[in-house]
Amino acid sequence: MEDHDTGAGASAVGMSGASPTESAGPSAGRFSRHAGAHAKHADNQGENQKGKTRKRRKRRRGRKVFARDENGAIPQSAPAVGPANRTLAPAPIVPQPRLPVSGVPRPPQHELPVFAALDLGTNNCRLLVAVPGRHGQFRVIDAFSRIVRLGEGLSASGRLGQAAMDRAVEALKVCGEKLRNRKIRKARLIATEACRSAANGVEFLERVEREAGLKLEIIDRQTEARLAVSGCGSLVERDTRGVVLFDIGGGSSEIALIDLTRGQRSPRLANHIVSWTSLPVGVVSLAERFGGRTVTRETFTAMVDDVAARLRAFDGRDRLAHVLASPQFHLLGTSGTVTTLAGVHLDLERYDRRRVDGLWMDRTSVDRMVEKLIGWDFQQRVANPCIGADRADLVLAGCAILEAIRGVWPSERLRVADRGLREGILSELMADDGVWRHDGRGR
Repeated sequence: MEDHDTGAGASAVGMSGASPTESAGPSAGRFSRHAGAHAKHADNQGENQKGKTRKRRKRRRGRKVFARDENGAIPQSAPAVGPANRTLAPAPIVPQPRLPVSGVPRPPQHELPVFAALDLGTNNCRLLVAVPGRHGQFRVIDAFSRIVRLGEGLSASGRLGQAAMDRAVEALKVCGEKLRNRKIRKARLIATEACRSAANGVEFLERVEREAGLKLEIIDRQTEARLAVSGCGSLVERDTRGVVLFDIGGGSSEIALIDLTRGQRSPRLANHIVSWTSLPVGVVSLAERFGGRTVTRETFTAMVDDVAARLRAFDGRDRLAHVLASPQFHLLGTSGTVTTLAGVHLDLERYDRRRVDGLWMDRTSVDRMVEKLIGWDFQQRVANPCIGADRADLVLAGCAILEAIRGVWPSERLRVADRGLREGILSELMADDGVWRHDGRGR
């Protein structure tokens, strides 16, 4: 079953080539004039009939009620004729109303190609379906997101748990149905750290293919970092000199250093990555090791120190040393951790992506929000509408990773991105397909 664009297929509704409804066109006008000539000829013949027939015709006409069209004219129709000349009368012409200019049927618009991206992570299963828009942009026409916690217990056992796999498969069945209900030009379906590191990760994806009808690919850490960068290109302003982009995931955290001081800026932000790393630690794995429900200040500090030690082993961490002091350097975070901080900062009654995506937070605001969350107990975190029960035991682990990143790359500004791998996939699929190549407006 296909989901057509609202304008697609309009010509098939009441506009068949063999249908008399085409009389609204120029050829139909000629056909109407020809029919009028036949009607006049039939009138002249009718005058030669005897008076009785003429009187009968008059009485019949007297009973006729003609509806006038919008111009006040009486629509032309074939006259009634006597038995002698019935075979000479043309078939009645059904009057066609004159359409106003704004009501003339338009030809169907070109159907936009549809692209899809699916990201099965350690914590979430997410799907985006979109069509291209203006150059470098796209319009989302369908989406799905569900917290499945696929990596639950993975750090302790090294394997994906049965309950976690069951949750993920059910979510993926929903995604599969959505994809099968659309005509997809191109799609990319990825799995990240949980499937990458689990001993039964490949076996699980074979089950996904059998039960959900989806074939997912396990991407490596470098590809994951590049896709995260590709998804955030529009949030890096033209005068920016350097960016540290980070994606705090459930089982790993990707960090990319982006240097925009060398050469001409490429339309693809990922081309400016000068160094990157993927830490094998995320909110799920860190919270499982240190605890997520009850987090003391000492526990929080221990989590920060754990991540900081991993960052000190990152050889390329100094590749942006020449721009760190510039006001055109900033951090760019794309994860549930920073979007949650932004929602709390804005004191939202319910999470609103439109207000969060692209938000700037200064150093003081970030400090204040982290301090506030450390001061809340588990139930207070659950009660906050931007955290809720699904993230209440994970958000402080995310804050610890964020604090470790800020310790290595201090910045006065943090930009928040409610976007990530799916948006990066869509951007790359559309660019590779050439949808923005000719007119800069999409297809």
